[in-house]
Amino acid sequence: MERIQFIQHKGKQLLHLDLADAKASEVVQLVRDAMPVIADQPVRSLRTLTDVTNMKFNGEATEALKQFTKHNKPYVIAGAVVGVTGLKQIIYNAVLKFSGRNLVAFDTLDEAKDWLATQ
Repeated sequence: MERIQFIQHKGKQLLHLDLADAKASEVVQLVRDAMPVIADQPVRSLRTLTDVTNMKFNGEATEALKQFTKHNKPYVIAGAVVGVTGLKQIIYNAVLKFSGRNLVAFDTLDEAKDWLATQ
């Protein structure tokens, strides 16, 4: 399965960003790869589903996520995140504060997809 892909759920298109189990260096590359995909979409048209379950991070990955989330703000109607546990909660809070985004955290992909389909 590709880590950046559009999927359908309950008649809505979602952009699934699969960072699950990614190493910190992979996170940085995935962010770089996803930015042009997102920038190619109409403003306020995207519903993003980001899975960070067991994702590894470091300072570079954290900074990349902050810049990425801020970059995406104009294009996203609603964003959901899955896998925010432990130390990732601190990163999640920093990303939200830096980007001014309101990303909603969920425990499972199904819960996140169902919520995004209502947005």
